[in-house]
Amino acid sequence: MKVYIYVLNSLADWEISYLTAELNSGRYLDKKRPPVELIKIGNTTEPIKTMGGIIITPDESIDNIKFKEDDLLILPGADTWMQEENKKIIDIVLGIIDKKVIIAAICGATVALANEGLLNNRNHTSNDIEFLKLFCSKYGGENFYLNQPAVTDDNLITASGIAPLEFSYEVLKRINVMKVETLEAWYQLYKTKDSKYFYALMESMG
Repeated sequence: MKVYIYVLNSLADWEISYLTAELNSGRYLDKKRPPVELIKIGNTTEPIKTMGGIIITPDESIDNIKFKEDDLLILPGADTWMQEENKKIIDIVLGIIDKKVIIAAICGATVALANEGLLNNRNHTSNDIEFLKLFCSKYGGENFYLNQPAVTDDNLITASGIAPLEFSYEVLKRINVMKVETLEAWYQLYKTKDSKYFYALMESMG
């Protein structure tokens, strides 16, 4: 499957690190399933600088991407989501969210979605509902807001910026690239720090 990660200046490194490590390395993925292709996309192919000062060069411009059903688009948090240059990717999301493309947004990306009314009729979470109501002019989804670290509603996954592990768990579960027992052991290992889950993880790999 194809996994696209939108990279933008001030990208919050920690919010996607679990996901990128597992999807890129494939170390715990189910080998019986098709391989994952991780593709970095940007407004252009010019390098961006993350919040941690890491330089990332996009593989492709978003203008050249044709999203298909069951592709995954990851939208990381960043301090720059409200800049005009990032409106293009949100406009793309408006066109593909009802075409079975999986959208996974965390932190500032959820705010950008809320600001365009994309969360008004879907279960979701974010950093804070009062912030969404105050600063997102098109937001009217308070009845669908769930006070949880991460929420999946069909092909939309949203998460708070302080829940990168839960975000990763929901994404990995939704795209079904790990065996169930592998994913559960992986999640519990990082969540509880209990070594018994490391052995469960190894055992699940057979």
